[in-house]
Amino acid sequence: MSLESLREDIIIKQKKGLPFIIASAVIWGLIAAVSLLDIPMTTKNILVFCCSCPMLPISWIVGKKLGVDIFSKQNPLGKLGFLFTMNQLLYLLIVMWIFNAVPDKMVMVYAMVFGAHLLPYSWLYKSNGYKIFAIAIPFISLILGNLFSGFVVAAALCVFEILFVIILFRELKQIN
Repeated sequence: MSLESLREDIIIKQKKGLPFIIASAVIWGLIAAVSLLDIPMTTKNILVFCCSCPMLPISWIVGKKLGVDIFSKQNPLGKLGFLFTMNQLLYLLIVMWIFNAVPDKMVMVYAMVFGAHLLPYSWLYKSNGYKIFAIAIPFISLILGNLFSGFVVAAALCVFEILFVIILFRELKQIN
């Protein structure tokens, strides 16, 4: 099977990663809720990290509803998609440093890392949506994070992820 055939296959079978983007909208909603809590910043930031823990189970449930096996090993490009995700884990070290160095900016930096990690998926899924959001999210997060609280950044990310879901549905509709 050619590279282009593998890409077409993964686009259809994984629905352009839609289960993960839907789950990320939920995660950013949780982070926004935590950001509103009147608790010490350290506790709040620990809870922000905890908000990401249900990403995989939520993605799996959403995948089941959409008919996507998020753990499918049939297409070798799935391993590449996994590698793209692992790249984000390395950048989380920066977020962990911000946790102590500039705690009130942690949500902003977390959002920037999240957005930037989407860029390789624009190639994998042949998606302008991924490309646009991968570039827009870090810049918008930087601006909002320097002007407003972590709640504003998290709420904006939740809205962006919902818009992203709509765009991905439209991209998928054009394929079918």
